[in-house]
Amino acid sequence: MKETHTIPLSALIKEFGLTPVYLPDEADKIIISNTEINRPGLALAGFFEKFETTRIQLIGIAEYRYLEEREEAKRNAKINDFFRQKPVAVIMTTDLTPFPRMITAAEENGVPLLTVKGKTSPFMAALIAFLNVQLAPRITRHGVLVEVYGEGLLLLGDSGVGKSEAAIELLKRGHRLIADDAVEIKRVSAKRLVGEAPAIIRHYVELRGIGIVDVRRLFGMGAVKNSEAIDLVINLEPWVQGKMYDRLGLDSQTMDILGIQIPSITIPVKPGRNLAIILEIAAMNNRQKKMGYNTAEEFNRKLMGQMGLEE
Repeated sequence: MKETHTIPLSALIKEFGLTPVYLPDEADKIIISNTEINRPGLALAGFFEKFETTRIQLIGIAEYRYLEEREEAKRNAKINDFFRQKPVAVIMTTDLTPFPRMITAAEENGVPLLTVKGKTSPFMAALIAFLNVQLAPRITRHGVLVEVYGEGLLLLGDSGVGKSEAAIELLKRGHRLIADDAVEIKRVSAKRLVGEAPAIIRHYVELRGIGIVDVRRLFGMGAVKNSEAIDLVINLEPWVQGKMYDRLGLDSQTMDILGIQIPSITIPVKPGRNLAIILEIAAMNNRQKKMGYNTAEEFNRKLMGQMGLEE
């Protein structure tokens, strides 16, 4: 069964400075569960066949002028029909003043009515982006998430393989920690995953033999970050003698997380390897690939050319 995430209307009021005109209940108890937003032009014209009550409805200048040009009796009838659908919330943008009938209809049907000063299009874009993050599908993975040279590295591996120790070494080298032990991953768009730490363990790292340490206090605010996009998954595993590991980087691997394919590599761990430097190189190499240059492919072309096998 698909898990549904929600957010209270109070969070939107705080985030965007909304002004409540009428609330049927406390804002904390009014729940938003749909990331999609609607401008109800067709609904105000009388078409309700595809009307979704779980969507927040935005009334901007165009909808307002449409109603304003109707005779009062017709305008009131359209407003009544619209509010009888009981949308989850109605927000009037551009600091528009609600028609008196709107307030009455909202009260009669228990529909939250709010206003905001911002223009419709920018506000709508910001609201959708906010809801996409807050209501995003999510999973929690055992691992460590760090930001290295602007790249979000998700470190996975068995307990004791050295994920937290590698993260601490990266912090000493000027990089940033997002999450240790548990990473909450959200799918915020069709191509983007964002990871963060559960609130209770945010900015903490567990080191065996020492215990829990507060990274923010030890290394300063510059060493932590609340969230970061996941650009590369790095699987850490104990070095196995005789096992064949990729030495050129020609094999492109990905990991499916919430339906999105994220580039993935496997790094063997053994005493004596400077894991922090290896992770830094992995981050820079991944960034280089995204910018269109693949060192392994370039090397392979030169090698094939020298052997006379270039196409």
